[in-house]
Amino acid sequence: MIYADTSVVAAYYLPEALSGRVQSIFGEHDEVFISELVEVEFMAAVSLRLRLGDITPDEARQATDLFTAHADGGLYGKVRLAAGHYRTARDYIGRFDAPLKSPDALHIAAASQRRLPLVAADRQLVRNAEAFGVEAELIEA
Repeated sequence: MIYADTSVVAAYYLPEALSGRVQSIFGEHDEVFISELVEVEFMAAVSLRLRLGDITPDEARQATDLFTAHADGGLYGKVRLAAGHYRTARDYIGRFDAPLKSPDALHIAAASQRRLPLVAADRQLVRNAEAFGVEAELIEA
């Protein structure tokens, strides 16, 4: 079981250098967990790629439709963000010893509270997770 952050989920649905590696990782694990934050950030990532011209409107719609079907259809385990996650994220940020963005703190809190390894393509997110004692794996092409 793993917790996949948005960078990994996006690579699963959108063509990029990491896509093959992410598909392999997803196939290696019985269950991949995501949070509602991943769902929102995924839509934002697709929207950005569309605005930048990296993908077509049809590709954007196909990716979001497939992701939504998977997310709503039970392909992913869900970490439901609750007050405890926000408090943990607040406490991580409040240590003031890591360059930590709010969404990243929430991803780390979600993985930590479920005792799941965090899998990400974001080097700084992985460093921060490890600094807070959360098992993390950096995915690189």
